[in-house]
Amino acid sequence: MPCVADWLNNPFSIVQGIFAQNVPNSDWEKKVTDYFKEKLKENNATNWVPSLNDVPVHYLKPNSLVKFRCMVQDMFDPEFYMGVYETVDPNTNTRVLHFGKYRDVAECGPQQEIDLNSSQTVTAERQTFYCVPVPGESAWVKEISFLTELVLCYTVTTNKFIRFKEIKFILSFFRVNQDTELVVVLNPQFYGYISASQARVSPSTSYTPSRHKRSYEEDEDMDLHPSKQKEQHLGSGGDIHGCVEPKRLETEASVGHHLISTNCSSPLDLNFPLPGEKGPACLVKVYESWDSFKVNDVLEVYGILSVDPVLSIVNSDERDSSTLDPVESMDTTEEQRVHSPPASLVPRIHVILAQKLQHINPLLPACLNEEESKTFVSNFMSELSPVRAELLGFLTHALLGDSLAAEYLILHLISTVYARRDVLPLGKFTVNLSGCPRNSIFTEHIYRIIQQLVPASYRLQMTIENMNHSRFIPHKDYAANRLVSGVLQLASNTSLVVDETQLEQGQLDTTGVHNVTALGNLITWQKVDYDFNYHQMEFPCNINVLITSEGRSLLPSDCQVHLQPQIIPPNMEEYMNSLLKAVLPSVLNKFRIYLSLLRLLDYSISDEVTKAVEEDFVEMRKNDPESITADDLHRTLLVARFLSLSAGQTTLSRERWLRAKQLEALRKARLQQQKCVNGNEL
Repeated sequence: MPCVADWLNNPFSIVQGIFAQNVPNSDWEKKVTDYFKEKLKENNATNWVPSLNDVPVHYLKPNSLVKFRCMVQDMFDPEFYMGVYETVDPNTNTRVLHFGKYRDVAECGPQQEIDLNSSQTVTAERQTFYCVPVPGESAWVKEISFLTELVLCYTVTTNKFIRFKEIKFILSFFRVNQDTELVVVLNPQFYGYISASQARVSPSTSYTPSRHKRSYEEDEDMDLHPSKQKEQHLGSGGDIHGCVEPKRLETEASVGHHLISTNCSSPLDLNFPLPGEKGPACLVKVYESWDSFKVNDVLEVYGILSVDPVLSIVNSDERDSSTLDPVESMDTTEEQRVHSPPASLVPRIHVILAQKLQHINPLLPACLNEEESKTFVSNFMSELSPVRAELLGFLTHALLGDSLAAEYLILHLISTVYARRDVLPLGKFTVNLSGCPRNSIFTEHIYRIIQQLVPASYRLQMTIENMNHSRFIPHKDYAANRLVSGVLQLASNTSLVVDETQLEQGQLDTTGVHNVTALGNLITWQKVDYDFNYHQMEFPCNINVLITSEGRSLLPSDCQVHLQPQIIPPNMEEYMNSLLKAVLPSVLNKFRIYLSLLRLLDYSISDEVTKAVEEDFVEMRKNDPESITADDLHRTLLVARFLSLSAGQTTLSRERWLRAKQLEALRKARLQQQKCVNGNEL
């Protein structure tokens, strides 16, 4: 019976066994998928699989099972491969069948040759996706995901779980040996220091090709020679602080967008949508049901890691063109460089299992439809009221004592596009928080607080410089045959905070005008028109946009809330920093679950309440025909929807409808009051 080391460290042995037992039947592929699907259901088995989001590629064993949480940034043309091929030994004429699935390079023995004319050869097709880490993924998502995966370590020899409750910091990653199924090795000498200090787990998804770091082979050598390991930990300096921090930093890339390849004459652009992003980009090769995945989908894939150096041959400046396949040689040099980057920089994952993610919050069950998940949801919903009250108080303090603005911010943070009627996205709730101090400290800290609450976010500073020089809209590069990313290529449910307080007088050039237009279209229609040179292609999205501004925003919004500070702290920086420090991690986690969970709940309005709302609206129109419009009804219904969900109610009640009307009346009165001071506020 295969042990955990087989299917984790050497999945090819499992595939080979199933292939040998079932060939020439074609159902061997389904049996492979079913085998790994069942294995990953056992006893938190998904936590045993090393993640490319947490572990640098050079610490992972080639051809082992890995996972990757990612966004599809681009999809390349389908490629053909030999699903089954036959080798022949010229000396003995012995013929052997091999599988080509999950491989980049066809393998055969030293005395064997591939028979390209064999009648047993099966040509198959696979789809390659270019995937990047989820843009703007919050640090807390990485940290919690990282810890969850490291809590359980499986020991093959004792067949027991070891639980490390004292994990605070990971010193280094080591390769699995024959006795122990450990993804990491912790140095006991540092336990005392780590427990006493305020060190936080800072898992880096970044990756740099600097080869001064130990490779997988060197790690195996360390297992055989522990003295080398000790020297490496203690040799760089006598101070313990000097040992820990550089070890963490060495896995971080110095820049997010470009990595220098030894085989490339120019930097390799990893094509991350957001500036300053770090992490591994991967070529994800999908064999089944790839039609269900599309650009900008967030996936979690389990597959076999391929980092074969042979894959880098097309990037070598000294390559012999005669060694290239005639079909490949038809591609431009730039296309070859982009589509076949060095595997050490852009590894390949041959997917065995893949799933679209409903969300990326590691505090929530991945799928809310399972029985265990329903219990989790039910338990959390039972304590929803105090969580909402605490969150409202926290955001009220963050918004300088303005409880009305805090109410609307909660409604904004749980909003999501739940349906589309023709071109109209239903459920979007873009809020313009006007009246913000012309002080980057306030808006920056508001963003930092949102960043601590939502799984993915980005702060867009709306300056003339950024508008004129940033790349907002993804566009097609036909020379390289790839989609060049832009700032607005974001995953669903990302929070985009547009800071308009730093906007000064200046001239927008053509790029700036296009960028502002794209932002407006994103807010109004929840779509981004990608530029394919000769035409534009519409990509629907689901992005929560919060605009912070002094006066009314230049951009469209669904709801303007004017900030009315009740307190003016003498030191804004100190005040905002103390807010986050005062919140217990357990309470912060409840806020995170609250905001993510409510986005996923279903909602409905009964016929009875619908009729009551219609009658109420008719009455409102009679009393004030000039100012009550259809837009007011739509906005009040939205406020009522999110107000109900924020209280854990999935249907609209009369009470929530009246509360929504009250909030809207307060908001409008505040704007009217501001209009008396500043005539252009409405």
